Amino acid sequence: MAKKLHLEVISPDQILWDDEVDTAVVRTIEGDVGLMNDHLPLVLPLAVGRIKIIKDGKPREASCAEGVVKIREDHALVITEAVEWIDEIDIERARKAKERAEKRLAVKKNDVDLDRANIAMTKALNRIKLYERSKK
Repeated sequence: MAKKLHLEVISPDQILWDDEVDTAVVRTIEGDVGLMNDHLPLVLPLAVGRIKIIKDGKPREASCAEGVVKIREDHALVITEAVEWIDEIDIERARKAKERAEKRLAVKKNDVDLDRANIAMTKALNRIKLYERSKK
């Protein structure tokens, strides 16, 4: 049997995962990266996207905000601003966040507000996309 990878996924609000996995896939700013035991040591910035965790052959996915992933040999640590299991996404809250971001983008006040609105829009769209995909 192949050795497992110890994966930790944490945010300021919670520890989403702290257990052994077969593999995991995270979205980085350069694309998806697969994590496995005996991985080349890396530190990579995370992009808004998903984390796919496979344990005992069973996949589970979570929505993930920006952050960082640190990988070394048999351990991976994901530190993210926000993370939640797809089946726990509050879709109405995500849709309202999207609407608020759209309104802020329409006003075009200043660069800081636009940057924040773009980030909020990206996160809301990610949560909505992952939620809707999981319902198919």
